[in-house]
Amino acid sequence: MATRLLHLHLHRHRLEKGTTLSFNRLLSLSLWFRAFCDYRAILRNSLPFNEALDLFTRMVESRPLPSTVDFTKLLTAISKSKRFDVVIALCNHLETLGIPHDLYTCNLVMNCFSRSSQPHLASSFLGKMMKLGFSPDIVTFTSLVNGNRPEDAMYIVNQMGIEPDVVMYTTLIESLCRNGLVDNAMSLFNQMEIKADAVTYTSLVNGLCNSGRLSDAVSLLNDMMRRRINPDVVTFNALIDGFVKKGKLLEAREVYSEMIRVSVAPDVFTYTSLINGLCMEGRVDEAKEMFYSMEDKGCFPDVVAYTSLINGFCKSRKVEYGMKLFYEMTQRGLLGNTVTYTALIQGFCQVGRHKAAQEFFSQMVSRGVSPNIRTYNVLLHGLCLNGKLGKALLIFEDIQKREIDVNIITYTIIIQGMCKAGKLRDAVDLFCSLPSKGMKPNVVTYSTMISGLFREGFKLEAHVLFRKMKEDGVLQN
Repeated sequence: MATRLLHLHLHRHRLEKGTTLSFNRLLSLSLWFRAFCDYRAILRNSLPFNEALDLFTRMVESRPLPSTVDFTKLLTAISKSKRFDVVIALCNHLETLGIPHDLYTCNLVMNCFSRSSQPHLASSFLGKMMKLGFSPDIVTFTSLVNGNRPEDAMYIVNQMGIEPDVVMYTTLIESLCRNGLVDNAMSLFNQMEIKADAVTYTSLVNGLCNSGRLSDAVSLLNDMMRRRINPDVVTFNALIDGFVKKGKLLEAREVYSEMIRVSVAPDVFTYTSLINGLCMEGRVDEAKEMFYSMEDKGCFPDVVAYTSLINGFCKSRKVEYGMKLFYEMTQRGLLGNTVTYTALIQGFCQVGRHKAAQEFFSQMVSRGVSPNIRTYNVLLHGLCLNGKLGKALLIFEDIQKREIDVNIITYTIIIQGMCKAGKLRDAVDLFCSLPSKGMKPNVVTYSTMISGLFREGFKLEAHVLFRKMKEDGVLQN
C-alpha cells in the first residue's frame, strides 16, 4: 500500500495531456521553483503528511538533487505523522535514485522498522546498515530495543560489537520493566560493568514498584543513597505511589518525610498520590488540608489532583463538597475529564440522587467529554440500585447502538437490576445469551443469578447453576 501510494505521488505531476504545458502548469512550476529555492526554510516547520509527501515528490524531480541531509529532514517530518511504512518506502526510492544513506537516515529507517507493521525487520536492516560501513550508536540500539524482544536486545548489542554505556543499560532496563520482565532487569542491573546513574536506579525502582515489589524497591533506594547517587523526585514518587496503591499510607508518608529530609522538593504528582492515599482511607479532611497546602509550597493542583479529592469526597458520600471542588476547578480554567465526571456521577448515585446523576451525565456529553464504559457502568448501576430499571435499559440499548465495547460488568449490572425488579425471566434470558455475545460470566454474574433464583424459590435451578459455575472453573483462583 505504501509503495503504491508513493508511485502515485511520484508520477502525479508527469501525467499531462499533450506535449505542451498549459499556462497554469507553467505558473505552478514557477511558484514552486521560488518555494523550492527555500525548501530548507519549509523543512524547519512542521508539515502535514500530504504536503510533506508533495514536497518529497518535487524534491526528487529537481536538478540538482537536494542532499541526503535535506531528504532525511523531510523524512523525519513524515515519520512524525506515524506513517512509518511510507518512510521506509521513500528511503528505498532514494536508493534507486542513487541518493546514499547516512547514519542519521539509517537510524531513522531503523526506528521506522521498529514501529512499523514489521518490527522484526529492524534486525535485518541492522546487517545492511553495517555493510554500508555505519557503526551503530545509542540511537540504533534504542530502536532495536523497541523493535525486538527486550531479552534478545543485549545479545544483539554484543553481536554489534558495541561496548554498552550507562544509557544503553538504562534503556534496556526500562524496556524489560515495561514488558514485565523485572527479574531480567534486576539481573542485567547486577551484571552492569559500569556505574549506574540516578536514571538507571529510578527506572528499576519504578519497575519494581509497578510489580508490587516494594521492599526490593526500598532496598534499591537505600543502596542508591549509600553509593551517594542522589534520588530525584521521580524516584521518590514511584515509591510513594507504589505504597499508596498497596494501601500502605504510613510507609508512603515515611518515604515523603525522607524526601523532605534530603531536600527533594515534592511535585504535584507527589501530593496527588498522598491525597489519593488519604481518600482511600476515608480521611478526606486530611486530604483536603494537604490539597490546599500545596499552593503554599509553590505547587499548584492540576485536574488529576482535583479529581482525586473529588473522588474521595464522593466516595465518602459528600457529593456536595465534590461539586464545590468541581466548580472551583472550572473557575481556575481547568476542565474536568472523563474520570472527574464519572466520580461525581457515582457520588450522586450513591446518595440516591439518580436524576442529578443523569443531568450531570448529559452535561458531560454536551461539553464534549466522552463517557467511557466505566461511566456507563456507574450510571447503570446507580439507576438499577435506585429501582430505575426502565431508564437503565434505555441507556443500555443506547450503548449497544453506539458500538461501545460493553464488558461483562455491564451485563452483570443489568442482570442484577432485572433480578431486583422481579424480572427473573428477563434476567435468565440475558444470562443465557451471554456466550452468543462473546461474554464469559464471572463469579459476580453467577452469584447474582443464583441469588435471584433462590429469592424466587427456584432452589433446584440455583443449585444446578452453582455446579455449572464450579465446572466452568469460575471459583478457581
